[in-house]
Amino acid sequence: MSTPYQDAQRIGQDAVRAVILDRAISLLVAEGSAALTVRRIAAEIGSSTKVLYTMFGGKEGLLDALYREGFARLRRAQEQVPRGDDPLAHLTELGRAYRERAIAEPAYYRVMFEQPAPGFRPSDEALAVADGAFGASVAAVDACMAAGVFRPGDAREVSHLFWAATHGAVSLELAGHFAPAEAGARYEALMAALGRAFGTGTPSPDERSAP
Repeated sequence: MSTPYQDAQRIGQDAVRAVILDRAISLLVAEGSAALTVRRIAAEIGSSTKVLYTMFGGKEGLLDALYREGFARLRRAQEQVPRGDDPLAHLTELGRAYRERAIAEPAYYRVMFEQPAPGFRPSDEALAVADGAFGASVAAVDACMAAGVFRPGDAREVSHLFWAATHGAVSLELAGHFAPAEAGARYEALMAALGRAFGTGTPSPDERSAP
């Protein structure tokens, strides 16, 4: 009987990487970072430790790869959202895709936004992958501004504000503070409120504070 590693090896290097990361994140969630050792993963997938050291360099490299993989999956999910003719509807759909991805893969969400192991710090490459995951959101905000749906401004900054707010709601939901029956409606209400906050009919903070 073949091992998961041997099965993946017959498909190609990407499949080998995927089977290693899938096992790594399963161990991380089930047993914590102490279980995330090269020797343990190699034993469970039926490979040599040399394979993992060659591909990832050790535990820190594995964590970094999991971090990058989480954001790469988010980017792919965002890029698959149809653009359509309504830029605000597109931005809203991107927000829904963010929540759906987090609910579908909470383990990756944990690696992306929580500290999965003491002392872990993403590499510069991993941080660049994370930043690139939100390109579709920045472009959608920019389209809203160009169409006159949003007030003119810094599309990247507004996109980050959308991210901060929606991330908070998703995190509360995953932590069990929002019951499933009410979490979806609250998330939708939050996105609608954000859209109104930056809409052309709403005064900016500077305008509201002006005498």
